[in-house]
Amino acid sequence: MTRAGQESPAGGGAGTASHGGGIDGSGSPRARCVLAPNPSIMTLDGTNTWLIAEPGSASALVVDPGPEDERHLRRVREIAAQSGQRVAAIVLTHGHSDHSAGARRLAELTGAGVRALDPAHRLGEEGVGEGDVLTAGGCPVRVIATPGHSADSVCLLIEADAAVLTGDTVLGRGSTVIAGDGSLGDYLASLDRLRRLADSARLRMLLPGHGPVLADPAGAIDGYLAHRAERLAEIEAAIAAGERSVEGIVARVYGDVDRALWPFAEWSVRAQLDYLAGRGALPPGVSY
Repeated sequence: MTRAGQESPAGGGAGTASHGGGIDGSGSPRARCVLAPNPSIMTLDGTNTWLIAEPGSASALVVDPGPEDERHLRRVREIAAQSGQRVAAIVLTHGHSDHSAGARRLAELTGAGVRALDPAHRLGEEGVGEGDVLTAGGCPVRVIATPGHSADSVCLLIEADAAVLTGDTVLGRGSTVIAGDGSLGDYLASLDRLRRLADSARLRMLLPGHGPVLADPAGAIDGYLAHRAERLAEIEAAIAAGERSVEGIVARVYGDVDRALWPFAEWSVRAQLDYLAGRGALPPGVSY
């Protein structure tokens, strides 16, 4: 949902779909967004596919091919070719289908392998893991494990641009829902890690999996942390008021949100109840 109250799931995004004005073609000196044509309440303007390459490089790294949309995947390949680059590798920030469904087809179009933290999403022998440095685009890109939105989420640091590709860990608009295989505790730890990185690496921008580029990394992450603290406080207040079910908590905390979004809000509430239970802060009788 947005911080005003609209969260969404696998795509991670928020609110209503728009037309992606200003997103397609945006990025950093070494990363260019190719916006996928899959806008929705879950994916915002669509999935941001990223082409990463050192200026003048003969090869490029593709991050998150997006949906299995033939025109989009061919466009990714063609944009790289227009810069004199071949797609040498494909990497996934996580395995949700709005990021990964097109990976196999793009691999067929380019001959590149697919690297991912989760072996189920790999095509070829190579995966990715914490601290790995990817050089397929001619510039070093460091892998940062950031579980939370999903168990297999990673971010990618382009040190030369002081930029991080955040997948669904931080979005360009709204806030991220914790998916069924995710964990709020892990997510908060990942946000803390990115917040420290924003200072230590003097980050200049975040390149998200959905929505526009964020030019204030520290401010964006601080906003995410504050939003999570606010939501936890609201859920604790709902429990203190006597709510004991996920449905009751959603009705109280998300009462001003379109009811069509309540199933997604239930994901978030369950993740937060699980987090509170793990800290011994959940009273008897709360079911989730």
